Amino acid sequence: MKHSFAPSWHPSEGMCCLATKKEHGAGDMDGNVTVITNPTVTVRMTSTLSSFEVNRRFNRGITIAEFKSKLELVIGCPAASMDLQLFNTSDKFLQNIDDNEALLGSYPVDDNCRIHVIDRSGSLTGAFSDVSKVEKFEISDELYEKRTDSVRNFKKNMKIGSFNEENMAKKTETLLQKEEEEKAALASITVGRRCQVQVVGQPTKIGTVMFVGTTDFKPGYWVGVKYDEPLGKNDGSVNGKQYFECEPKYGVFVKPLSVTVGDFPEEDYGLDEM
Repeated sequence: MKHSFAPSWHPSEGMCCLATKKEHGAGDMDGNVTVITNPTVTVRMTSTLSSFEVNRRFNRGITIAEFKSKLELVIGCPAASMDLQLFNTSDKFLQNIDDNEALLGSYPVDDNCRIHVIDRSGSLTGAFSDVSKVEKFEISDELYEKRTDSVRNFKKNMKIGSFNEENMAKKTETLLQKEEEEKAALASITVGRRCQVQVVGQPTKIGTVMFVGTTDFKPGYWVGVKYDEPLGKNDGSVNGKQYFECEPKYGVFVKPLSVTVGDFPEEDYGLDEM
């Protein structure tokens, strides 16, 4: 039994009618079946050229030849080199889409099904996703230093970034001054002392000093604090290294200048009152 499709459009209803004519054998009665469906369909597109999947919406009333032309911009290979495979929403293979004169809507293409594009030319396979195949321009540092059209030379002439000696000297001086201030602050911060933490843009928090010194996660001096409330960021560990023990969300590491030690008793929330 063969099927032929005759689509008709109803713009006012936003629907497409596919009239399916069945050709019966001798003794059978002729009949038509009309299927009402949406004029557009959203499909998942994959290809042999890329490992990525994209979603696109297409009109069911276009021919497969027109469909392939639209895919040139999406997939990146010529329409003449395309073989199309149709998979259902569960990625089960249904059939090949191989009739360029047929309408897209004449195939069982539903929303969220997948159409896989095979590039028969093979010349572009992986060209856009495998950067190891891209020829790279390399130059020695000595030759690059001599070039007058390089970014490095431009920065030198404009005294930008590390090539601004005056600015770099000021930054170095500022860093050294801050480091000295942190060292001075550390003199009064010892493990076990009650403290108050004041970080710019955050509310003041109360806790106990649990760690003082340098760390592996960032340079400089740091103070590890266990807050009285779960307002921290960790359990006293960073990147798998334990610097002190506390419950999750109670621990934090701050710079010494943000810490003030003193008589900061724990808050009394009246839990013992009736």
